[in-house]
Amino acid sequence: MNKYRTHNCSELDESNIDKTITLSGWLHRKRDHGNLLFVDLRDHYGLTQCVIENNNKFFSILEKIKPESVLKVSGKVIKREKGTENLELKTGKIEVAIESLEVLSDAKELPMPVFGEQDYPEDIRLKYRFLDLRRDEMHHNIILRSKVISFIREEMLKIGFLEFQTPILTSSSPEGARDFLVPSRLNPGKFYALPQAPQQFKQLIMVSGFDKYFQIAPCFRDEDARADRSPGEFYQLDLEMSFVEQEDVFQVVEKLLTNVFKKFSNKKIKSTKFPRIPYKEAMQKYGTDKPDLRNPLIIHDVTEIFSREDVKFDIFKNLVKSGSHVKAILTKNTKEKPRSFFDNIDKWAKENGASGLAYFTFEKDEKITAKGPVGKFFSENSLKEIMKICNASIGDSLFLSCGKEKELEKILSISRDKICSDLNLINNNEYSFCWIVDYPMFELDEKTNKIIFSHNPFSMPQGNIKEINFEKPLNIKAFQYDIVCNGIELSSGAIRNHIPELMYKLFSIAGYSEKKVNEKFSGMINALSYGAPPHGGIAPGIDRIVMLLADEKNIREVTLFPMNQNAEDLMMKAPSRVDEEHLKELNIKLDLKKN
Repeated sequence: MNKYRTHNCSELDESNIDKTITLSGWLHRKRDHGNLLFVDLRDHYGLTQCVIENNNKFFSILEKIKPESVLKVSGKVIKREKGTENLELKTGKIEVAIESLEVLSDAKELPMPVFGEQDYPEDIRLKYRFLDLRRDEMHHNIILRSKVISFIREEMLKIGFLEFQTPILTSSSPEGARDFLVPSRLNPGKFYALPQAPQQFKQLIMVSGFDKYFQIAPCFRDEDARADRSPGEFYQLDLEMSFVEQEDVFQVVEKLLTNVFKKFSNKKIKSTKFPRIPYKEAMQKYGTDKPDLRNPLIIHDVTEIFSREDVKFDIFKNLVKSGSHVKAILTKNTKEKPRSFFDNIDKWAKENGASGLAYFTFEKDEKITAKGPVGKFFSENSLKEIMKICNASIGDSLFLSCGKEKELEKILSISRDKICSDLNLINNNEYSFCWIVDYPMFELDEKTNKIIFSHNPFSMPQGNIKEINFEKPLNIKAFQYDIVCNGIELSSGAIRNHIPELMYKLFSIAGYSEKKVNEKFSGMINALSYGAPPHGGIAPGIDRIVMLLADEKNIREVTLFPMNQNAEDLMMKAPSRVDEEHLKELNIKLDLKKN
């Protein structure tokens, strides 16, 4: 028999009354009632209330011992007095009368309490993550993560995918972020790179003749942190399939994610057939390729209105003449909203880098008019035309912004979210998935004005290869796709380019010579030259999936041992300095810049 426990702290109920049992766990909370001391003992599984009388020789020990000390208690299970039951706990109808006690481990004064779910500064929580993880909500988030990963693995195996592990030490590749580099002791002056994703390896698995591959893959990217992205490392469900088209990948992923979200959440899935939204349409309607489709607000282009002579809004008219656009967000039935509602949105937009949001409300007495600071600049006919473009009705309101295309996308995307939030239009008990498709193969770099890959450089362009106009690369669309849920991008994927000559051509457009391609992607190009199947895949982020299921706003709430915003592990004190001897072994000499 286990010497530390006969039961865990969630097992005991009324069927155990009068039995002598042994429990081990952490001292979660104490309540001193004078002659009686109540102790909540906690382990991984749950809580059990224990009680000790003041005539027990162990009473004084329990009085002095600090919370989170580890105890072993033995005693008889008794029924709780009527009115003291806790029906929220499985063990809530019983308690354990302590007969013997052993202190297995003393705890020091806590830097943060485990009992209760109050907020604490992130630096404290991360430095003492082992304490933070004992807290109920965090503990359950990590258990959820484990269960989600296990379920995904089972589902993938069921439909014929094989699980393989790809290398961690590999070569650098242009995935879009900075690599973490690892110096090679045996090859002085040379470096490995930690994989930003198993991109090349998973394609090589397909070229090797395997049909369906997956792994729960660690990925490493030297990029800044944000709420939905961990700095340093993250995990993704990496999968690849041979002899498939885009729709084949969609079917697998839609079924998998539907099953996962139904299994681990009671929220409704808006549609199990995820809408397909072209990239260009997403940018026009939502200002982003990560739209939250629970938000019903749509962006409308009303630029053409400002060429009319009966529109006297000269500030916008002059900007339009110089190449700017005017776009609008329509809100339904907002005529009863006070002026402060509209002014607050305008003020918020200015605080977020815009020149503000002009606004008015459609009204009708004898004729259609616009109520608001800029309403007087519009004639009845121009208002009718705006109503037609925006599908507006009397009583609806319009927020207007003028600027260059990229500027408008940025401000109206966040304005759409802000207005939606202020109007409380989101259904928080719903998951709304969509595919963003038809990404451009190339784009112009805003800083250098050079043509670069917009997404994944290994993607297959759309259309008949013989008919693609490579002289107009910005018109080429790719079989690239993102999956988005509630405004969170879960994954990017693509049908891969498996034709070496085509790959050389596409890379040349982005400024890579054939020699450079051979140097950077020698393994891939070489493999594709020996017969490669058409193949494609995707890699949904595990961290983001669990974040949505746990209803958390920050990815660190579902990550076991995350880094902080500065990519530091405060608990393990990483990154850390390396001694001179170790650097010499690696043939590295530091040249640190002084602040």
